[in-house]
Amino acid sequence: MSVPSPLLAATEPAPYRVLNPQAPSPLLLLCDHASPALPAAVGDLGVPPAERLRHIGWDIGAADVTERLARRFDACALFTTYSRLLIDCNRAPGDASSIPPYSDGTPVPGNTGLSDAEVDARIEAVFWPYHHAIMQAVAARQHRGQVPVLVAVHSFTPRMNGHDRPWQLGVLWNHDPRLALPLLEALGARGLCVGDNQPYSGRETGYTVEAHGAAAGLPHVVLEIRQDLIGDAEGCAHWAGVIGDALQSLLERPELARVEHF
Repeated sequence: MSVPSPLLAATEPAPYRVLNPQAPSPLLLLCDHASPALPAAVGDLGVPPAERLRHIGWDIGAADVTERLARRFDACALFTTYSRLLIDCNRAPGDASSIPPYSDGTPVPGNTGLSDAEVDARIEAVFWPYHHAIMQAVAARQHRGQVPVLVAVHSFTPRMNGHDRPWQLGVLWNHDPRLALPLLEALGARGLCVGDNQPYSGRETGYTVEAHGAAAGLPHVVLEIRQDLIGDAEGCAHWAGVIGDALQSLLERPELARVEHF
């Protein structure tokens, strides 16, 4: 496949969007898989529309929940604009799942046989602009004397590889417990089925919060919400409320207001 240069036409959306860039809160919300859109230069990647709208193309409901949380907390939120099938902004460039030739059994013909130049075009046009925008948002909050608190919002399928996933929410974390453990306690106290590093482990997957949170000693966490619970506006509103209520009591904790490496 030949990819024209530049990858994104001047008339197409930028590779990310920012909501409330000047928001006063230290909370910084991140949505790595916010959209199933593809730029015209790559066509449909050989993937039918119905497949691209499945979880392989984006995190269903995650952007809506993120926007609701941003409004509730008067916080800044950043969103990717293009599908994770083009390039996954939550994977390091060069990772096997960064530009997947297959996703959950679905072939992605437009991702096979790419030249180094074609791979670099996606990294430079989409991946780095999004992450540079996160760095700028972090720096802006640090400049005004705040310690940014990073919360990445994702969603997951109710069933994967033949196995049911009972969790309603997942809290993913690695070394830094400051936000993850109190969230697990707060959500669990509501009688919810909450996964501690389930259905994925924060010790094994993910790039964004590790690169921008852990490396800088900032409090951070990844939230996963089961997609059948946030497939419509009513579900998104409910679960944004659940998460918001849990976060509300935690954001003033003094341990979140300092840089600390674990």
